[in-house]
Amino acid sequence: MTPYSVIIPAYNSEAFIADAIASVLAQTVGPSEIIVVDDGSTDRTGEIVAAMGADIRLIRQANKGSGEATNAALAAVTTSMIAGLDSDDIWLPHKMETQLRVLQSNPEIAACFARTRQFHHGRPDDGSGKVADAWTRTTMVIRTEVALLAGPLSDPPGGVGEFVDWIARVREGGHRLHLLPEVLALRRVRPGSLTHARSAATERGYLFAARRSILRHRTSA
Repeated sequence: MTPYSVIIPAYNSEAFIADAIASVLAQTVGPSEIIVVDDGSTDRTGEIVAAMGADIRLIRQANKGSGEATNAALAAVTTSMIAGLDSDDIWLPHKMETQLRVLQSNPEIAACFARTRQFHHGRPDDGSGKVADAWTRTTMVIRTEVALLAGPLSDPPGGVGEFVDWIARVREGGHRLHLLPEVLALRRVRPGSLTHARSAATERGYLFAARRSILRHRTSA
């Protein structure tokens, strides 16, 4: 199958980064490279990643946000396909095999996404969590040339919404995105995470992404 790179931005992820990487290593079709960007963590994230093997490329940078961490990972990719993963989420073993097959059979599709099922941090996944369509980094498998054409991600106020804005730019570029109806990843729900606690600051991030999209449409009209 097509070689692919995995990109994982991480910040203070010592409690779950090993689980995320283990789920990549357990894929029925393994990656050509795993790139983890430690975005200025103040815990043992970098040490845990480094201890998991020399095959994992660890990039360290000062804390700039998940968008900038993703940009650093994108710049380091050496394959024609990119798969994203948030550091607190988990892939199911057949995820990449399923999505790569779709992309190989359908060259008109620029990126493939899937559904996720929630599980709570500290509890095993029992299959009963909420299932949702996930147009997110964790389920994304995208052709590298398309990802690079979209330009860099921008970190909005509140630290949430950078991926929403970026994937909107991919769509606006006329690229076809496809979402599979299968659950291919698990989304960890944990107190204190940006997406778990929707504060006013995080809502501003989503508004930032929506506003940028509107402005782009006005400019191109």
